[in-house]
Amino acid sequence: MTSQTINVVGAGIFGLWQAYRLASDGFQVRLYEKSATPFADSSSRLAGAMLAPFCEAEASEQHLLPHALQSVELWRASPFALLENGTLIVAPPRDGAELTAFEKRTQGHQRVGQKDIEQLEPDLGDRFSQGLYYNQEAHLAPRPVMEDMLDHIVNLGGQVFLGHEGERPACDYEIDTRGMGAKQDLSQLRPVRGEMAVVEAKELHFSRPIRLLHPRHPCYIVPWPNSQYMIGATVIESDDEGPVSVRSGLELLGSAFTVHPGFGEAKILELSAGIRPSFPDNIPKIIIEGRSIVVNGAYRHGFLLAPLLAAEVSSYIRRGNKQGAFFQ
Repeated sequence: MTSQTINVVGAGIFGLWQAYRLASDGFQVRLYEKSATPFADSSSRLAGAMLAPFCEAEASEQHLLPHALQSVELWRASPFALLENGTLIVAPPRDGAELTAFEKRTQGHQRVGQKDIEQLEPDLGDRFSQGLYYNQEAHLAPRPVMEDMLDHIVNLGGQVFLGHEGERPACDYEIDTRGMGAKQDLSQLRPVRGEMAVVEAKELHFSRPIRLLHPRHPCYIVPWPNSQYMIGATVIESDDEGPVSVRSGLELLGSAFTVHPGFGEAKILELSAGIRPSFPDNIPKIIIEGRSIVVNGAYRHGFLLAPLLAAEVSSYIRRGNKQGAFFQ
């Protein structure tokens, strides 16, 4: 174990991966989180947590794809539970053009017809006649995995301080992963609001994320444990952290109903909104200022890219070089 001590500030998915990777690499790690309840103030708890590098490449810079694939491999090498059932994209017949456009902008998929879709997700039956299947993608249940990561950090010798907002003891490096909490220090950081619903649908049995393409109301539905499903989609340029709007709630739930009318009988367990920290280009960044390191700008790539960002920071601290995709 190295004698170097690292303070990690913020226990969202970026902070958890930084602390976990550094503790695994033998550093003495102290993780500080301002909320007394783990993850209560973190936008990570509202994430879909889809490890979908091919699908995400449709709306992001193409050069991110190889780095995203590398990051998924780091998830696979970790002890944290992944569900590797791929991603299914569907669209009603009237929105076939949306499916064709998505297909052209992405890789790693195969075209599937009605019988293929029914084999992948029997509950969909004959509701969709065409789709795209990305068999190399995965997902996870964010809240249980984040709790598991916290346990692993402690088991590796890391110290965790919850409800901490005061001064921190001296360290060799401090890593700031506070998201929008660092806005006053990062003038380019902007908020992007996301809204989501969690429902319980015991009569439905989906095994992978399903994305519905629609020109105005796309959505994704992610299976969580205990017959729960996370429904999300909205990306709003706003710093409003208030409750979900009626319109957004209706759009989310209506889109889920389009995927399967069984969602009409589901119980709404949660309607939540959160703010994602984003830079103008929507790409996360590692910013070095002496012994201070900022890791921020998750946008909608937090779970997808967190392991690689942590690996690059650990390599920098151990070797002193900035060889990586995300150094500014």
